[in-house]
Amino acid sequence: DYSAATNTGDYSAATNTGDYSAATNTGDYSAATNTGDQSAATNTGDYSAAKVSGKESIAIVTGKGSKAAGALGDWIVLTERGEWNGYTYPIKEVKAFKVDGEKIKADTFYKLVDGEAVEA
Repeated sequence: DYSAATNTGDYSAATNTGDYSAATNTGDYSAATNTGDQSAATNTGDYSAAKVSGKESIAIVTGKGSKAAGALGDWIVLTERGEWNGYTYPIKEVKAFKVDGEKIKADTFYKLVDGEAVEA
């Protein structure tokens, strides 16, 4: 509980099972997962994933082509990025969605495409 798992390498994983904890990853093609209640999984790497399964938790992705998933009642935050401009993939839009079991299904990965959450 109250723990952190952090990873900065590509193709890596940061995983945490304690309540009130965080799993964070900055590498491309990586995963951040957290199963504790009131916890967070964040990923800033491109083509990466963040997943939470504890109550009142949040999964956040900010990288190009990344995806997030959560359990019923959790939140996911998705980022849509534009094409490479020679320096970065510019942010087009960021949106938060509650996993309600209807519009956003539990334990299903989503990406932000044209401002809408779509299954990944």
